[in-house]
Amino acid sequence: MNTRILKLTSAIVLFISIQSFAQDFQGIANYQSKTTLNMDLDNSGIPADRIQRVKEMMKSRLEKTYKLTFNKTESIYKEEEKLDNASGGRGMRFMMFGGGATGEHYKNIQTKKSTKENEFSGKNFLIKDNLPTYQWKMEQETKTIGNYLCFKATAIVQMPKPREMRFGRGRPGEDKKTEEERKKEREEMMNPEIIDTVVTAWYTLDVPVGHGPDNYYGLPGLILELSYANTTILCTKIVLNPKDKIEISEPKKGKVVTQSEYDKITTEKMEEMRERMQNERQKSGNNGHRMRG
Repeated sequence: MNTRILKLTSAIVLFISIQSFAQDFQGIANYQSKTTLNMDLDNSGIPADRIQRVKEMMKSRLEKTYKLTFNKTESIYKEEEKLDNASGGRGMRFMMFGGGATGEHYKNIQTKKSTKENEFSGKNFLIKDNLPTYQWKMEQETKTIGNYLCFKATAIVQMPKPREMRFGRGRPGEDKKTEEERKKEREEMMNPEIIDTVVTAWYTLDVPVGHGPDNYYGLPGLILELSYANTTILCTKIVLNPKDKIEISEPKKGKVVTQSEYDKITTEKMEEMRERMQNERQKSGNNGHRMRG
């Protein structure tokens, strides 16, 4: 009888501990993200003394740090502010349709809902959508990241094909291109080719939550490293159950749109800006011809 009572008591204590863990477990994970681009600078027409400065500027835009705060079901993923953000650090994101948020990115892996704060052209948007579903394949490989044993998982995700970034008008054959060829290039940039891409994740069972950086989630443990195409995201620090309680709440400010609606808005705005700049260049050129005449 005493043995049965002891077993029952132990089971109740274990259940209470699990429930308490599920409700109170919190953490903070810091990540570094690096993206590489093929940049055609040699034929760009940019003076040699400026090429290094361009490379350094691109590096600062393509290497970012993020903080993921999480509990068992919710998380906030946000880029850490840099001093150069005020000088246009977010500009490159305009073309990264379907990509990360410029503000907080809230995920609820229980309800499978996502909310991203994005600022575009002076307006605030809330992109509300369902989280994508990933068909993770558990692989046999393991490795250690920091002090954590990690397991490998892969998934196939459709995303834009990486493009070579070109600068200037000094490229061979550029002056011989017709307006139709330039228009086709612009359309390809605005509507990039979508291809199947392998996403590789390394997760640890030592942090038993299904969260990860950016849009990624759904594994038995926290994702500490993620790589796809020309991007790698690596966790550099984890703090579990910090002394100060973490408050995680869904963002509320901004015009509510879906991801497809937001992509359409930004595409149309970018095309409008491009046409306006082209018209201004044409007017400037015509004025120059008249003055010389």
